[in-house]
Amino acid sequence: MEETLEDHARSLTAIYIFCFMAAIQYIDRSLALKKRKASMSEKDLKLRAEIKRLLKEAAVLSQPSTFAQAAKLRRTAAAKEKELAKSQELLTREMKTSFGLYERILMIAKIVVFLALTMWHWHAPVAAISKELVQPFGWFLSWTAGGSFSDNVMIGIVPWLILSNKVGRYLVKKILKLA
Repeated sequence: MEETLEDHARSLTAIYIFCFMAAIQYIDRSLALKKRKASMSEKDLKLRAEIKRLLKEAAVLSQPSTFAQAAKLRRTAAAKEKELAKSQELLTREMKTSFGLYERILMIAKIVVFLALTMWHWHAPVAAISKELVQPFGWFLSWTAGGSFSDNVMIGIVPWLILSNKVGRYLVKKILKLA
Protein backbone atom coordinates (compact mmCIF):
# COMPACT_ATOMS: atom_id res chain seq x y z
CA MET A 1 0.00 0.00 0.00
CA GLU A 2 2.81 2.40 0.83
CA GLU A 3 4.55 1.78 -2.49
CA THR A 4 1.40 2.50 -4.50
CA LEU A 5 0.98 5.84 -2.73
CA GLU A 6 4.60 6.66 -3.55
CA ASP A 7 3.99 5.74 -7.20
CA HIS A 8 0.86 7.88 -7.20
CA ALA A 9 2.73 10.86 -5.73
CA ARG A 10 5.53 10.34 -8.28
CA SER A 11 3.08 10.39 -11.19
CA LEU A 12 1.46 13.55 -9.82
CA THR A 13 4.88 15.17 -9.58
CA ALA A 14 5.41 14.53 -13.28
CA ILE A 15 2.05 16.10 -14.11
CA TYR A 16 2.73 19.12 -11.91
CA ILE A 17 6.13 19.65 -13.52
CA PHE A 18 4.62 19.36 -17.00
CA CYS A 19 1.84 21.85 -16.19
CA PHE A 20 4.34 24.28 -14.70
CA MET A 21 6.58 24.06 -17.77
CA ALA A 22 3.56 24.57 -20.05
CA ALA A 23 2.56 27.64 -18.01
CA ILE A 24 6.05 29.11 -18.39
CA GLN A 25 5.91 28.46 -22.13
CA TYR A 26 2.48 30.11 -22.29
CA ILE A 27 3.78 33.23 -20.56
CA ASP A 28 6.81 33.31 -22.86
CA ARG A 29 4.74 32.88 -26.02
CA SER A 30 2.10 35.45 -25.01
CA LEU A 31 4.86 37.96 -24.21
CA ALA A 32 6.36 37.38 -27.67
CA LEU A 33 2.94 37.88 -29.31
CA LYS A 34 2.36 41.12 -27.40
CA LYS A 35 5.81 42.30 -28.44
CA ARG A 36 5.07 41.52 -32.08
CA LYS A 37 1.71 43.32 -31.95
CA ALA A 38 3.29 46.35 -30.29
CA SER A 39 5.87 46.58 -33.06
CA MET A 40 3.19 47.35 -35.64
CA SER A 41 1.95 50.89 -35.10
CA GLU A 42 -0.81 52.33 -37.22
CA LYS A 43 1.44 55.14 -38.44
CA ASP A 44 4.00 52.62 -39.70
CA LEU A 45 1.33 50.62 -41.50
CA LYS A 46 0.08 53.77 -43.24
CA LEU A 47 3.63 54.68 -44.25
CA ARG A 48 4.21 51.20 -45.71
CA ALA A 49 0.97 51.38 -47.68
CA GLU A 50 1.89 54.83 -48.99
CA ILE A 51 5.38 53.63 -49.99
CA LYS A 52 3.86 50.70 -51.90
CA ARG A 53 1.40 53.02 -53.61
CA LEU A 54 4.15 55.47 -54.63
CA LEU A 55 6.35 52.69 -55.99
CA LYS A 56 3.44 51.23 -57.99
CA GLU A 57 2.70 54.63 -59.48
CA ALA A 58 6.38 55.09 -60.34
CA ALA A 59 6.46 51.66 -62.03
CA VAL A 60 3.45 52.58 -64.15
CA LEU A 61 5.19 55.77 -65.31
CA SER A 62 8.00 54.08 -67.21
CA GLN A 63 7.70 56.03 -70.47
CA PRO A 64 10.50 58.46 -71.41
CA SER A 65 8.04 61.36 -71.32
CA THR A 66 7.04 60.59 -67.69
CA PHE A 67 10.54 59.76 -66.43
CA ALA A 68 10.84 62.93 -64.32
CA GLN A 69 7.53 62.31 -62.60
CA ALA A 70 8.49 58.66 -61.89
CA ALA A 71 11.87 59.74 -60.46
CA LYS A 72 10.08 62.24 -58.21
CA LEU A 73 7.76 59.51 -56.93
CA ARG A 74 10.73 57.20 -56.26
CA ARG A 75 12.52 59.95 -54.32
CA THR A 76 9.37 60.57 -52.28
CA ALA A 77 9.12 56.83 -51.58
CA ALA A 78 12.79 56.75 -50.51
CA ALA A 79 12.19 59.66 -48.12
CA LYS A 80 9.18 57.85 -46.68
CA GLU A 81 11.30 54.69 -46.27
CA LYS A 82 13.88 56.69 -44.30
CA GLU A 83 11.10 58.08 -42.11
CA LEU A 84 9.78 54.55 -41.59
CA ALA A 85 13.26 53.30 -40.66
CA LYS A 86 13.65 56.06 -38.06
CA SER A 87 10.23 55.27 -36.63
CA GLN A 88 11.06 51.54 -36.48
CA GLU A 89 14.37 52.26 -34.73
CA LEU A 90 12.66 54.42 -32.12
CA LEU A 91 9.97 51.79 -31.60
CA THR A 92 12.62 49.06 -31.25
CA ARG A 93 14.38 51.04 -28.53
CA GLU A 94 11.12 51.55 -26.66
CA MET A 95 10.26 47.86 -26.90
CA LYS A 96 13.69 46.79 -25.64
CA THR A 97 13.23 48.87 -22.53
CA SER A 98 9.65 47.78 -21.87
CA PHE A 99 9.70 44.10 -22.88
CA GLY A 100 13.39 43.46 -22.18
CA LEU A 101 12.90 43.55 -18.42
CA TYR A 102 10.04 41.05 -18.55
CA GLU A 103 12.00 38.74 -20.85
CA ARG A 104 15.02 38.80 -18.51
CA ILE A 105 12.84 38.12 -15.46
CA LEU A 106 11.19 35.20 -17.24
CA MET A 107 14.55 33.76 -18.31
CA ILE A 108 15.94 34.01 -14.76
CA ALA A 109 12.76 32.39 -13.40
CA LYS A 110 13.14 29.52 -15.90
CA ILE A 111 16.75 28.93 -14.89
CA VAL A 112 15.95 29.04 -11.17
CA VAL A 113 13.01 26.65 -11.58
CA PHE A 114 15.03 24.23 -13.73
CA LEU A 115 17.89 24.20 -11.22
CA ALA A 116 15.58 23.86 -8.21
CA LEU A 117 13.64 20.98 -9.76
CA THR A 118 16.84 19.28 -10.86
CA MET A 119 18.37 19.49 -7.39
CA TRP A 120 15.15 18.41 -5.70
CA HIS A 121 14.60 15.33 -7.89
CA TRP A 122 18.19 14.48 -8.87
CA HIS A 123 18.30 10.81 -7.84
CA ALA A 124 14.59 10.26 -7.37
CA PRO A 125 12.53 9.14 -10.35
CA VAL A 126 9.80 11.50 -11.47
CA ALA A 127 7.60 8.84 -13.11
CA ALA A 128 7.61 5.21 -14.15
CA ILE A 129 6.65 3.92 -17.60
CA SER A 130 6.48 0.40 -18.94
CA LYS A 131 9.65 -0.77 -20.70
CA GLU A 132 7.69 -1.71 -23.82
CA LEU A 133 6.48 1.87 -24.34
CA VAL A 134 9.96 3.39 -24.36
CA GLN A 135 11.98 0.45 -25.66
CA PRO A 136 14.81 2.20 -27.54
CA PHE A 137 14.90 5.31 -25.33
CA GLY A 138 14.68 3.77 -21.86
CA TRP A 139 18.36 4.38 -21.09
CA PHE A 140 18.00 8.10 -21.89
CA LEU A 141 14.80 8.59 -19.93
CA SER A 142 16.17 6.83 -16.87
CA TRP A 143 19.24 9.09 -16.68
CA THR A 144 19.66 10.31 -13.05
CA ALA A 145 16.77 8.09 -11.91
CA GLY A 146 18.54 4.79 -11.45
CA GLY A 147 17.46 2.52 -14.29
CA SER A 148 14.47 0.20 -14.21
CA PHE A 149 12.40 -1.52 -11.55
CA SER A 150 9.99 -4.46 -12.10
CA ASP A 151 9.51 -3.99 -15.87
CA ASN A 152 9.17 -0.22 -15.53
CA VAL A 153 11.63 2.45 -16.66
CA MET A 154 12.14 5.15 -14.07
CA ILE A 155 12.16 8.59 -15.68
CA GLY A 156 14.73 11.06 -14.38
CA ILE A 157 14.20 14.77 -13.85
CA VAL A 158 16.53 16.04 -16.59
CA PRO A 159 14.90 14.08 -19.45
CA TRP A 160 11.48 14.91 -18.05
CA LEU A 161 12.26 18.64 -17.96
CA ILE A 162 13.55 18.53 -21.53
CA LEU A 163 10.54 16.55 -22.73
CA SER A 164 7.94 18.60 -20.87
CA ASN A 165 9.56 21.86 -22.01
CA LYS A 166 9.50 20.84 -25.69
CA VAL A 167 5.98 19.37 -25.59
CA GLY A 168 4.69 22.36 -23.62
CA ARG A 169 6.19 24.76 -26.17
CA TYR A 170 4.59 22.80 -29.02
CA LEU A 171 1.16 22.69 -27.36
CA VAL A 172 1.21 26.38 -26.46
CA LYS A 173 2.20 27.30 -30.00
CA LYS A 174 -0.75 25.30 -31.36
CA ILE A 175 -3.20 26.64 -28.75
CA LEU A 176 -2.26 30.29 -29.25
CA LYS A 177 -2.39 29.86 -33.02
CA LEU A 178 -6.03 28.80 -32.70
CA ALA A 179 -6.97 31.66 -30.41
